[in-house]
Amino acid sequence: MTGGSSGAPSTQAIPTGWRRRVDPRPALARVQASSIAILQIVVAATAAYSFSHYVLGHPAPLLTATVTVGSLGLVRDARPRGVLETVLGMLLGIVVAELLFLATGSGWWQIALALAVTLVIARFVSDKAGFAIAAAIQSLIVMVVPSPVPFVRLYDGLVGGVAALLVTALIPRNPLKAELRDARALFAAFDATTTALVQALRRGDRFRAERGLEKARALTPLVENWRSSVESGVAVARISPFLQRRRSELQRHDRVRTAMDLAVRNLRVIGRRVVYVCDDGTPRPVPADLLGEIARAAGVVAASLDDISLEPAAREALRAVAGRLDPAAVLPDASLGDHNLVAALRPLVVDLLTATGLDSAQARKEIPRI
Repeated sequence: MTGGSSGAPSTQAIPTGWRRRVDPRPALARVQASSIAILQIVVAATAAYSFSHYVLGHPAPLLTATVTVGSLGLVRDARPRGVLETVLGMLLGIVVAELLFLATGSGWWQIALALAVTLVIARFVSDKAGFAIAAAIQSLIVMVVPSPVPFVRLYDGLVGGVAALLVTALIPRNPLKAELRDARALFAAFDATTTALVQALRRGDRFRAERGLEKARALTPLVENWRSSVESGVAVARISPFLQRRRSELQRHDRVRTAMDLAVRNLRVIGRRVVYVCDDGTPRPVPADLLGEIARAAGVVAASLDDISLEPAAREALRAVAGRLDPAAVLPDASLGDHNLVAALRPLVVDLLTATGLDSAQARKEIPRI
């Protein structure tokens, strides 16, 4: 009897893709990250439906659930203003559709008319595309699923909107966890960028300098992610009684985020200078050491987000390098290009000093005049 008739499946006969083990960790991480948002949606939709059905006596309050789910969503930016804007868009769609239904009835051309009118009005009212889409969806539901009682869906929409805003305040998403994750991603990428530029300066490597400049240009989306999450957290903390203690911490993080936004822009300028000076292939250890010190100090700034007691250490580390940023003093016989590179480090240090709590005027005083 041949080996193929033994009855045991041959692993060689199974395609490689089938044998590949699926890693569930990314999926589980997504679920964990969305756990509070899921809880918000479930509580708001259930509570709104129950109120409309059992208290107001509406037999099938569909729009209470659609308004809560649509306005809360699973997006990273769940600030109350955004939730309110989405709710208002949905209510606009309901009102427009109810008026058109009373005037024209329901049918294919009435649906087309309702969608067109709703989208035109919504785009006139708001510049946000999501506002118009939210209005159009609710308008479509009203026209496709008519109700014998005029404007009953408007009451359902209002109940759903109130429920969405209440859970935003009473079951808030963890703002610190989200914005700290975004902050760490930015600082890690910032460190990788400065490391590449320092190595380029030490070796006189233009190719590595260009890679560092590419990394610097890729920092902008990370800054925007952090801005969105920290501003969302501050907005939720203003209305949530459970996050009042976090407001000062979130505001401090927002100060650091503002400084890092400017620092990233200045790092791009430095990256362009590094590419230029590395064109001759000559190692430049002095600017490399200065930028390396700045990068290490930026790492302490990152650590201070979790531990405010590290802010003074970060400030002193930056002051130590700031006092030496006189191009003529550190590179007395260097070219104009080298002097310009050292001069480009000065605004970066000022930005990082403001991240430690100094105002811009105080930070500039730490830099020697030239």
